[in-house]
Amino acid sequence: MTDKIIIFDTTLRDGEQSPGASMTRDEKIRIARQLERLKVDVIEAGFAASSNGDFECVQAIANTIKDSAICSLARANERDIARAAEALKNAANGRIHTFIATSPLHMEKKLRMSPEQVLEQARVSVRQARSLCADVEFSAEDAFRSEMDFLCRVVEVAISEGARTINLPDTVGYGIPELYGNFVKTVRERVPNSDKAIFSVHCHNDLGMAVANSLAGVKIGGARQIECTINGLGERAGNCSLEEAVMAIKTRRDYFGLDVGIDTQHIVAASRMVSQITGFVVQPNKAVVGANAFAHTSGIHQDGVLKARDTYEIMRAEDVGWSANKIVLGKLSGRNAFKQRLQDLGIMPESEAELNAAFARFKDLADRKSEIFDEDIIALLGDGSVTTEKEHFGFVSMKQHSETGEMPQAELVISVDGQEVKTSSTGNGPVDASLKAIEAHVKSGAEMVLYSVNAISGNTESQGEVTVRLQSGGRVVNGVGADPDIVVASAKAYLSACSARGIKALWQSCFSNQKRTLWHSVLFLYPLKTARTQVD
Repeated sequence: MTDKIIIFDTTLRDGEQSPGASMTRDEKIRIARQLERLKVDVIEAGFAASSNGDFECVQAIANTIKDSAICSLARANERDIARAAEALKNAANGRIHTFIATSPLHMEKKLRMSPEQVLEQARVSVRQARSLCADVEFSAEDAFRSEMDFLCRVVEVAISEGARTINLPDTVGYGIPELYGNFVKTVRERVPNSDKAIFSVHCHNDLGMAVANSLAGVKIGGARQIECTINGLGERAGNCSLEEAVMAIKTRRDYFGLDVGIDTQHIVAASRMVSQITGFVVQPNKAVVGANAFAHTSGIHQDGVLKARDTYEIMRAEDVGWSANKIVLGKLSGRNAFKQRLQDLGIMPESEAELNAAFARFKDLADRKSEIFDEDIIALLGDGSVTTEKEHFGFVSMKQHSETGEMPQAELVISVDGQEVKTSSTGNGPVDASLKAIEAHVKSGAEMVLYSVNAISGNTESQGEVTVRLQSGGRVVNGVGADPDIVVASAKAYLSACSARGIKALWQSCFSNQKRTLWHSVLFLYPLKTARTQVD
């Protein structure tokens, strides 16, 4: 048994299943590169068979990433497995992750298959996957609620057919640490060939115990792989948080006696990148990566830290990527200094063209803002400066007027497939007027389900980071925009959401160029002021 924990990151697959967390191919590649810098052992890049878009993402990541193993999820059927293998064919280290449900509830209600049929399907699927890929992982979906005897039979068969990794997920977050840990231990002890596979834990956070359950699966159960996501992103209440699980093992090595290969100095950069791309704001009191994770307000605590840091800090902020000096650059800073700071943050663009575009945005921001923070730089790189994917809609300029007692007005110039278009509207505030002006031309017909404002740094000169979440036709997409002017940031976020693949596709399919003017938006049936607003 190895003393190293394998970190299996599923931010790009399970994390993307959070409503509104959909990512473009370029965004997924950016995150994958950051995970590679983080030295994640396995990156689950997606579900290749689910759509052509997901196939292309898995394929692109497999072609790009060399140091981490690249994994594709596949249901236990011939088509899914073949599709996964095709997407991974150029991967330096590829893994097919096939799964089938094993709990009585799932087999009866979802699969409508008998236990024997499930057993045979697992056997055939792992055999097929193993014939196409040397590294195969098998997951027994809803394992924790499965009958132990049957689960052990399925696991034994999967290992016999060549599965190197066996995942025992707590799919619905039903586990309790002691119970889940002993569950993993029991499976390992009862399966005769368990020594031929690495056991993995994949826990959801429905009861707030995903990290605790995962660690119990490791300590009590003997699992040696943890499946997790950056910021705990994931379906429903989310997944086990990578940063929390990793730092728990590193900080309490005296208890776990285990090692992880993660370069923890890149944790904060990864957290910020995922937050910025998905629009899911990290709560200030979030362990490890929250803004207050290393903040001390109490006078007693402050006094203790000043006298001896370890009185109130069990780990160093610098060890996970927090910078002691957050103010790094100004308007007189040159390209080399900017490039070096990007390297320090672990978010270096891949080409000189992307670097030059980012630097141009930096200089523009520096003319408007005297102090440039790390958070500002990260926002710059997420604001279209380093993406090769052309957006359908873009922000050009804005003029807006707001006066007490008068209806606010906004006039915008936006780009539509590279062509500049003027649009205007009034609203119950400058933000409302600006977004209505955009909607007057775009006519997405989407419903706004979230409007969130987050101050990137801590003063009135700060850039505002706005997240807009739109819902239309059962699709949910996020748009994110950043600017010192919160109205401009809001417009950028809305245009970003309208450019997202889900809304764009719907827009293109529903409205021909000739008929778009006949359709009316329902986006602003409800006043903007009723939307949820978050401010860090």
